[in-house]
Amino acid sequence: MTSITPHSSIRYSQKTLDRAERAVRCAPFRLKFYATMLTKSVSLLAVAGILGIRHQYSKRAVTEIIAEGELLWLIQVGLLRREVDGQGLTDSFRLTPLGHQLVARWYNSGRTDLQPSWSDRFHNALSRWFRLPF
Repeated sequence: MTSITPHSSIRYSQKTLDRAERAVRCAPFRLKFYATMLTKSVSLLAVAGILGIRHQYSKRAVTEIIAEGELLWLIQVGLLRREVDGQGLTDSFRLTPLGHQLVARWYNSGRTDLQPSWSDRFHNALSRWFRLPF
């Protein structure tokens, strides 16, 4: 297994890293989803429904509206950004520098299990509800 070099040298606070990792663990997406975004954008339609399972991007089939809500939360946490083309925003998403750093860290450590604990679920729900950086 070759290692991945983190995308940028931006240093994030431990709170930011913890919140981002917790959000990823609680999201219905698999590590392959994030790893794919190391090199290209991923469209909402590739994540939603049966295609999400077929591409091995999601743990379970999620509706388009739920997938979009999860992706928008990952944008708010700082992991993703919406892809832009000459016409404006698209339905595709890419990793931010923070997302690149986390995926590189997981890949280099050989980590493939992103299962959330009950504490992760609780704190992520609070963060989403209040939109506060815990």
